[in-house]
Formats: sequence, structure tokens, C-alpha cells
Amino acid sequence: MSTPLSAPVRRRRFLGITAAAGGLPLLPFTVRAQTPRLRIWTGAALGADAVLQIHHPDPAIADRLIAASLAEVRRLEAIMSLYQAESALVRLNRDGVLDDPPPDLVRVLAESARFHALMDGMFDVTVQPLWQLYAAHFGRPNADPAGPPAQAVQDAVARVGQDRVEYGPRRIRFRGVGMGITLNSIGQGYITDRVVELLRAGGVTHALVNMGKMRAIGEHPSGTPWRVGLENPDAPGVVAERIALRDDQALGTAGGYATVFDTAGRFNHIFNPFDGTSSWRFKAVSVIAPTATEANVLSTTFTLTPIEQARAVIRARNLAAHFVLPDGSRVTERA
Repeated sequence: MSTPLSAPVRRRRFLGITAAAGGLPLLPFTVRAQTPRLRIWTGAALGADAVLQIHHPDPAIADRLIAASLAEVRRLEAIMSLYQAESALVRLNRDGVLDDPPPDLVRVLAESARFHALMDGMFDVTVQPLWQLYAAHFGRPNADPAGPPAQAVQDAVARVGQDRVEYGPRRIRFRGVGMGITLNSIGQGYITDRVVELLRAGGVTHALVNMGKMRAIGEHPSGTPWRVGLENPDAPGVVAERIALRDDQALGTAGGYATVFDTAGRFNHIFNPFDGTSSWRFKAVSVIAPTATEANVLSTTFTLTPIEQARAVIRARNLAAHFVLPDGSRVTERA
């Protein structure tokens, strides 16, 4: 999920989408037909460009499913958003405890814990104290370009630790003072998967869902795979490479260039939970996985890990990943 800041932040546009007929303009809250049975909604969701492409024999039913999908996005944003003052997540971060939490928040924390274990702690949703530290530091006039003081970073790291989050259907609680959760590295994928569930339940067999992360249902109605573009991190908005997405394949991309705190671009929003540093190991990582949640989590986490460690996960979980190295060269790893 994305959190707007008043600090000098550069945002990238999310992955460009192309279908068989070519590029699709991102227009605010518009539904149109590319073919008589392919309905396309373009707009914004979760702080990012968003597109729904739904093929259905009845355009009226397709439009109702689009409306239901957007209502589901709004419902989940009201739970997981960091910028809606009374969201469940904001209240949890504010009070350190949340009684009778929404089931979706419990579910996404359970998913987070699973990936936290898989990645040996490198994926951690409790890095919000680091986000707050860097945002506050660079939000001040004449901020030290070297970043926050080392002691302040250490103090923030001491408040990070997903193993200190207790969660269940009756209560979520932090076992530490000053802790906080951000779902930026899992929320878009999770919400994309929930929209896919809704569309499948509505009888949709051909669709491409993009809520900041993408997932395909079936193939494009033309009989070809869905074609999606990987953005060039050195030229945001420009497609560097096109790849195919097939049924129940999801795509997530992450990179430090997406949100930087300082004008020099030294500090970004992807934090190492062990030392509080930013990730510049790779310019960007794109992961193809069975779910958007997994693609979201692993694309983010792989930006922090050596490629050898990422390769082991890719092979064990039958994934594919595209890495953009600091020199701009590209490496693709497959199971």
C-alpha cells in the first residue's frame, strides 16, 4: 500500500499494461469497451494507477462486477490504510491494541507472518517506525542529507519485530512500545487477490486485475496471454520489457526508485528490518507468482537479499523473477 508524504518524495507509476490492441490510457474512473465483451475500468486505487479488464458476455453484469470490485477495494482500504484517520490499522498503530479486529486484517497478518518466516525475517511489516523516522527527518527544512542520526536509526530498529505482534480473531496487540505496522509491501497484492476471488465468484473467466499488483484470470479474450509491461526504473512510465501473464499468474514489481525521501535519492522506502538501511542492491525486481500477495511480498523482499538467496526461493516455489541491476542490466531467474 502507498502512503502519501509531505516530504520530497518521487513516485513512479505502476507497471504499464498492454493488451492485444495496444496500450491503455489511464483515465480517471472510466469504464469503456475495447471489444463488445471486454469492459475496461481505469482510475486510481490504493494511491496508484489501477485497471480492471473484464470479459463477460453481458456488459451490464461486467459493469456491476467492476462496481462491486471497487466497493471491495474501498472496504479493504478502510481496514488497511495508513492515511485514513479511523482505519483499523491506524487505530492499531495509535493504541497498540485492537479488539475485535476485522478478519481481513487478521488474515493479512497471518500471511505476513508466513512470509516473515520464509524470508528469515527480512520481510517484516513492523518497519513503520523506520518510515516515520525518515519521513520526519527529511520533512524538516535543511534536513541533514546524510540521513537521521545513527542512534535514532538504532532506536527505530529496536521497535521493529514481527514476532512481537500478537494477532487473533479477538485481539491484535503489540508486545512493545512505539511499534507500528505498514502493509505497503503486501496490501496491494492482498487486495488484488480479493478482487480476483470476487470476479471468479461472479463467473468471470477472462480478466486482468491491476490494483498496483497484477493477476490474470484465464487468457485475453483474443486467445493470447495477457501482455504486461515492466517499467524502466531509470525512466519511470517507460516500458522496458514486455512479458506474458497466463491464468492465475500474478506480477509484482518493487524498487527503491518508487519512493525516495531525499532529493539525492539515497534513501528510499524499502527498509532492511535488521539495520534500518535502504535497499539499493537492485534497481527493481519483478516477481511472477501464483498470487498477487506472494508477488508483492517477494518482489519487495528480493530487493534486500543477495540474488543467490532469492534464487533458492524462486526454485523452491516455482517462480520467475526479473532483476534490474545497479548498472541497468537485467537478469531473469526461473525455477
